[in-house]
Amino acid sequence: MAELLLVAACALIDRDGRVLMARRPEGKPMAGLWEFPGGKLAEGETPEAALVRELKEELAIDTEASCLAPFAFASQASGEFHLLMPLFVCRKWNGVPKPLEGQELKWVRRDALTTMETPPADRPLAAQLRELL
Repeated sequence: MAELLLVAACALIDRDGRVLMARRPEGKPMAGLWEFPGGKLAEGETPEAALVRELKEELAIDTEASCLAPFAFASQASGEFHLLMPLFVCRKWNGVPKPLEGQELKWVRRDALTTMETPPADRPLAAQLRELL
Protein backbone atom coordinates (compact mmCIF):
# COMPACT_ATOMS: atom_id res chain seq x y z
CA MET A 1 0.00 0.00 0.00
CA ALA A 2 1.33 3.43 -0.95
CA GLU A 3 2.29 5.91 1.74
CA LEU A 4 0.02 8.98 1.97
CA LEU A 5 1.87 12.23 1.30
CA LEU A 6 0.02 15.33 2.49
CA VAL A 7 1.06 18.58 0.79
CA ALA A 8 -0.72 21.95 1.08
CA ALA A 9 -0.71 24.42 -1.81
CA CYS A 10 -1.79 28.04 -2.13
CA ALA A 11 -3.15 30.11 -4.99
CA LEU A 12 -2.03 33.63 -4.15
CA ILE A 13 -4.31 35.98 -6.09
CA ASP A 14 -3.35 39.64 -6.45
CA ARG A 15 -5.64 42.66 -6.89
CA ASP A 16 -5.50 42.27 -10.67
CA GLY A 17 -6.78 38.68 -10.45
CA ARG A 18 -3.39 37.18 -11.33
CA VAL A 19 -2.12 33.99 -9.67
CA LEU A 20 1.45 33.47 -8.46
CA MET A 21 3.08 30.34 -9.89
CA ALA A 22 6.50 29.00 -8.93
CA ARG A 23 8.83 27.05 -11.23
CA ARG A 24 10.52 24.09 -9.56
CA PRO A 25 14.31 24.64 -9.53
CA GLU A 26 16.90 22.33 -11.07
CA GLY A 27 17.84 19.39 -8.87
CA LYS A 28 14.32 18.90 -7.50
CA PRO A 29 11.85 16.30 -8.71
CA MET A 30 9.78 17.66 -11.62
CA ALA A 31 12.27 20.53 -12.12
CA GLY A 32 11.11 23.16 -14.58
CA LEU A 33 7.39 22.60 -14.00
CA TRP A 34 5.16 25.38 -12.68
CA GLU A 35 3.25 24.82 -9.44
CA PHE A 36 1.28 26.53 -6.74
CA PRO A 37 3.53 27.48 -3.79
CA GLY A 38 3.32 25.29 -0.71
CA GLY A 39 4.86 22.18 0.72
CA LYS A 40 4.72 19.12 2.91
CA LEU A 41 3.06 19.19 6.28
CA ALA A 42 5.28 18.63 9.30
CA GLU A 43 4.08 16.04 11.79
CA GLY A 44 1.11 17.39 13.76
CA GLU A 45 0.82 20.47 11.51
CA THR A 46 -2.46 21.56 9.93
CA PRO A 47 -2.55 22.42 6.21
CA GLU A 48 -3.16 26.07 7.10
CA ALA A 49 -0.21 26.21 9.52
CA ALA A 50 1.99 24.50 6.93
CA LEU A 51 1.08 27.12 4.32
CA VAL A 52 1.71 30.04 6.67
CA ARG A 53 5.16 28.53 7.37
CA GLU A 54 5.94 27.57 3.76
CA LEU A 55 4.92 30.96 2.34
CA LYS A 56 7.28 32.64 4.82
CA GLU A 57 10.15 30.21 4.07
CA GLU A 58 9.71 30.08 0.27
CA LEU A 59 8.43 33.56 -0.57
CA ALA A 60 9.18 35.84 2.43
CA ILE A 61 5.53 36.80 2.85
CA ASP A 62 3.35 36.73 5.94
CA THR A 63 -0.26 35.62 6.07
CA GLU A 64 -2.58 34.05 8.62
CA ALA A 65 -4.68 30.90 8.61
CA SER A 66 -7.82 33.08 8.59
CA CYS A 67 -6.73 34.48 5.18
CA LEU A 68 -6.60 30.99 3.61
CA ALA A 69 -9.85 29.81 2.03
CA PRO A 70 -10.12 26.07 1.20
CA PHE A 71 -10.81 25.76 -2.53
CA ALA A 72 -10.23 22.26 -3.95
CA PHE A 73 -7.97 19.26 -3.57
CA ALA A 74 -6.02 16.81 -5.69
CA SER A 75 -5.73 13.09 -4.94
CA GLN A 76 -3.25 11.21 -7.09
CA ALA A 77 -1.28 7.98 -7.01
CA SER A 78 2.36 8.66 -7.76
CA GLY A 79 4.47 5.51 -7.60
CA GLU A 80 5.45 4.72 -4.02
CA PHE A 81 3.17 7.35 -2.48
CA HIS A 82 -0.33 8.75 -2.86
CA LEU A 83 -0.48 12.55 -2.95
CA LEU A 84 -3.30 14.38 -1.22
CA MET A 85 -3.04 18.13 -1.83
CA PRO A 86 -5.56 20.68 -0.63
CA LEU A 87 -5.42 23.98 -2.52
CA PHE A 88 -6.24 27.16 -0.62
CA VAL A 89 -6.91 30.60 -2.08
CA CYS A 90 -5.25 33.61 -0.44
CA ARG A 91 -5.89 37.23 -1.38
CA LYS A 92 -4.36 38.90 1.68
CA TRP A 93 -0.72 38.81 2.77
CA ASN A 94 2.05 41.15 3.86
CA GLY A 95 5.22 41.61 1.86
CA VAL A 96 6.23 41.14 -1.77
CA PRO A 97 6.82 37.50 -2.82
CA LYS A 98 10.52 36.79 -3.39
CA PRO A 99 12.00 33.46 -4.54
CA LEU A 100 14.02 32.27 -1.54
CA GLU A 101 14.58 28.65 -2.66
CA GLY A 102 15.95 29.04 -6.19
CA GLN A 103 12.54 28.94 -7.85
CA GLU A 104 11.35 31.33 -10.55
CA LEU A 105 8.12 33.23 -9.84
CA LYS A 106 5.54 34.46 -12.32
CA TRP A 107 2.20 36.23 -11.93
CA VAL A 108 -0.17 34.74 -14.50
CA ARG A 109 -3.61 35.63 -15.80
CA ARG A 110 -6.45 33.11 -15.63
CA ASP A 111 -6.08 31.90 -19.23
CA ALA A 112 -2.40 31.02 -18.71
CA LEU A 113 -3.19 28.72 -15.78
CA THR A 114 -4.18 25.83 -18.03
CA THR A 115 -1.42 26.32 -20.62
CA MET A 116 1.58 26.17 -18.27
CA GLU A 117 3.53 22.96 -17.82
CA THR A 118 2.55 21.78 -14.32
CA PRO A 119 2.89 18.61 -12.27
CA PRO A 120 -0.05 16.23 -12.93
CA ALA A 121 -1.72 16.96 -9.57
CA ASP A 122 -1.81 20.71 -10.30
CA ARG A 123 -3.59 20.40 -13.67
CA PRO A 124 -7.16 19.83 -12.46
CA LEU A 125 -6.67 22.45 -9.72
CA ALA A 126 -5.48 25.02 -12.27
CA ALA A 127 -8.54 24.30 -14.42
CA GLN A 128 -10.90 24.72 -11.46
CA LEU A 129 -9.17 27.93 -10.38
CA ARG A 130 -9.40 29.30 -13.92
CA GLU A 131 -13.19 28.91 -13.72
CA LEU A 132 -13.28 30.75 -10.37
CA LEU A 133 -11.41 33.73 -11.80
